[in-house]
Amino acid sequence: QVRLVESGGGLVQPGGSLTLSCEASGRNFSITLMNWYRQAPGKQREMVASITNDGETDYNASLKGRFTISRDNTRNTVYLHMVSLVPEDTAVYYCNLMGATGPVVEDVWGTGTLVTVSS
Repeated sequence: QVRLVESGGGLVQPGGSLTLSCEASGRNFSITLMNWYRQAPGKQREMVASITNDGETDYNASLKGRFTISRDNTRNTVYLHMVSLVPEDTAVYYCNLMGATGPVVEDVWGTGTLVTVSS
């Protein structure tokens, strides 16, 4: 069973930057796509960014330019680098993996890491 562990969340001042990490662990799994989502208080979860195994990226259009997704395939880890943060970026950020373990499709979510942007 694939497990995701997010880290890097915390309190940051407006205008600051933060990098989130998400490491996948398990046995004999392959990754097709890794995503970051976020859910702000009282709002629906929204996609932030995604990256394929080949490194192709996609972003929420409203965030592109401030957020950058990357991955280290050797460590099964995906990163989300965020700059020029504003209070509206305050949310729980979730990592999502889509892939497979043998013939079994994997659609796995982490437990989330809280990012608070406040002075």
